[in-house]
Amino acid sequence: MLNKYLSIKPEIESALKNGDPVVALESTIISHGMPYPENIKTAREVERIVRDNGAIPATIAIINGKLVVGLDEDELELLGKGKNIVKASRRDLPFIIAKEMNGATTVAATMIIAAMAGIKVFATGGIGGVHRQAQETFDISADLQELSNTNVAVVCAGAKSILDIGLTLEYLETQGVPVVGFGTDEFPAFYTRKSGYKVDYKVDSEIELAKAIKAKWDLQLKGGLVIGNPIPYEYEMSYEEINKAIENALMEADNNGIKGKEATPFLLSKVKEITAGKSLDSNIQLVYNNARLAAKLSVELSKLY
Repeated sequence: MLNKYLSIKPEIESALKNGDPVVALESTIISHGMPYPENIKTAREVERIVRDNGAIPATIAIINGKLVVGLDEDELELLGKGKNIVKASRRDLPFIIAKEMNGATTVAATMIIAAMAGIKVFATGGIGGVHRQAQETFDISADLQELSNTNVAVVCAGAKSILDIGLTLEYLETQGVPVVGFGTDEFPAFYTRKSGYKVDYKVDSEIELAKAIKAKWDLQLKGGLVIGNPIPYEYEMSYEEINKAIENALMEADNNGIKGKEATPFLLSKVKEITAGKSLDSNIQLVYNNARLAAKLSVELSKLY
């Protein structure tokens, strides 16, 4: 039945059949996370980094109502420049398919489609989470629920600093989702290496991490893992500077009534504006860093299956 909806690029399908390493990549970063042409340039570079580190990249999106695993150049350009690209999470998938629309997949939707295809490792920028003032708005990303249900390991630079990181980690603990720090005891906060919150486990090698992931799924402990991979030191932003920019952006969003799925793109755009573009540079570099780790992890995990 899935074949009716799912289209996997032949190179990726062959790799999966052979048990070769494959890394899933999301597409909202292309259509909603960065301006053109930086978005296309970054997407191509991420795919190159995955290949250079021994794995096959599988950028995921919805094209004309089809769940596509592995995009060609025209499809990348469509996502980067196209109009009416829907930001697609779990709830959106059936309607985008039915209407034969184009959609860019969030962390949640990318996890779902990656799992359908049989991809175990996914690299992104940062996961969604519990938004600030969620006790009043109930604004909690579908990413967190997906992490508790879908067997995909997510390599990220932590949660975006625009979120309530403490509540995000509490939610993940409640859902039984392991939060791992790669080479760090502290959960990273996207633009910065520090958040003030500890991870559940620190892991220092891809081999150790791959063994833990396999053990989790061998034991039929349903759900994914969050692998916090801190932004490299040389691209880290000042903790005080980024938090001041976020506070100003949040205030403007509140004053303009911007909520829900529109909030994150607005806030990231405002933070970029306030920081004179430094946040975009950091964003690009942390994505590259996550792609390297995800590819190496996928290589080690493929050896265990």
